[in-house]
Amino acid sequence: MLKKLCVIAVMFLSFMVLAGYWGTGVICADEKKEAPDSKSEETKAPERPVDPHVGYYRFYFQDEKMDYVFGSLILGATVNHGCEIGEAFYTASKIKDGDDASWQAEWIKTARLVEARGEKSLAGGHFVSARDQLQRASYYYHTALVSMPSDDPRFKETALKSRALLKKAGKLLSPQLEYIEIPFEGTVLPGYFRKAAPGKKPAKTLIFIGGAETYAEDHFFYIAPQTFDRGYNYLSVEIPGQGLLPLEGKFFRPDMAAPIKAIVDYALRRPDVDPQRLAIYGYSSGGGFAPMAAEKDDRIKAVIMNNAVMDAGAGVSKMDVAKVTPDVTRTWSSFKVRLNEGIAWRFGLEKNDLPGLVAANRALRFDPAKIAMPALILVASGEYQSPEIKRQNDLCFKLLPNARKRMVITPVEEGASNHCIMENRSLMSQELFDWLDEVFQ
Repeated sequence: MLKKLCVIAVMFLSFMVLAGYWGTGVICADEKKEAPDSKSEETKAPERPVDPHVGYYRFYFQDEKMDYVFGSLILGATVNHGCEIGEAFYTASKIKDGDDASWQAEWIKTARLVEARGEKSLAGGHFVSARDQLQRASYYYHTALVSMPSDDPRFKETALKSRALLKKAGKLLSPQLEYIEIPFEGTVLPGYFRKAAPGKKPAKTLIFIGGAETYAEDHFFYIAPQTFDRGYNYLSVEIPGQGLLPLEGKFFRPDMAAPIKAIVDYALRRPDVDPQRLAIYGYSSGGGFAPMAAEKDDRIKAVIMNNAVMDAGAGVSKMDVAKVTPDVTRTWSSFKVRLNEGIAWRFGLEKNDLPGLVAANRALRFDPAKIAMPALILVASGEYQSPEIKRQNDLCFKLLPNARKRMVITPVEEGASNHCIMENRSLMSQELFDWLDEVFQ
């Protein structure tokens, strides 16, 4: 009898582990306890190559790249005070579809209007109104940068304007949003920190690492408010390759763990950071940078990837830039050209050397088997249709050694299919923080 009970107990425990009751498992955000296969609803759309700058449904523009940026990056930021629907659609109505110069001009025009409203409220002592307007103005200036070449005389000026307005708005938050600069290799890494609550009590902390064309400012509008709401310290800092750092010769490089180590060093010097509850979250290319740091730094207690970029070179080799020729780029919209040229610049390449991105990304890889801490992988269902993205995320999940791991594939039915789940940040944050709260209990 005792032997039979032992057998039953072993079978029950095995079932619990396989079913994911201790935080392990591949699930869909709609509670299905399995990854979608080729016949599931989440993967009915035609198979697509790796391309982070496309949407899986139409928002407004005919130009695929412009439409993705408008719907995912801009409209997606509405929940985080980076956008108003009326302002966004009015601005869009004035933009020539696919035209980079028109995009820049109209977003700067809107940014100036919203900035003027914010400054008027600030002068009148209406601090909530001022905070909200200045935040949106900051993000609209940032939006103009998406298609602005780095050698445009307005480029640095526009980026610094976006930064200045977020710094000003941040002082109207309580606790305030702190602008910080972390010394690194003869320069500084700029970013923001906001403590979870007043005082110096150690709190849970999320370090956010952005992707290939991001700035500390758009990091804020991606996830900072959700971080505040859940009682976490928020910390996000630009690393070489991001923001204005390429203007100083600081490009993306093989050792992306080094600047992230400097960020972790900074975090752990603060008395308001709990060293036992320090998590790092990387999205887009940051889904490779963050785990590259985590596999070398056990001070990081949890890592989140959106999605897991195990081998950036392999992924880029499946993009259309890998073998593109001038004859092909001449058929592209000016917006698409500028978008891709900007990424090449951030890797230290000539702006028209798009195939060079394959070699430039080859060393950007990590070994999931060396990541000892709990890990979460988030994958938008649209991106999961790509065989290469599916391969890398499935393999990463399989190799992660910690039992407290999870992979979540967010569903298209909830508007959560685009790159980094940009267009449903509430769902993205729910999955992330609910899991992280369980890990940090």
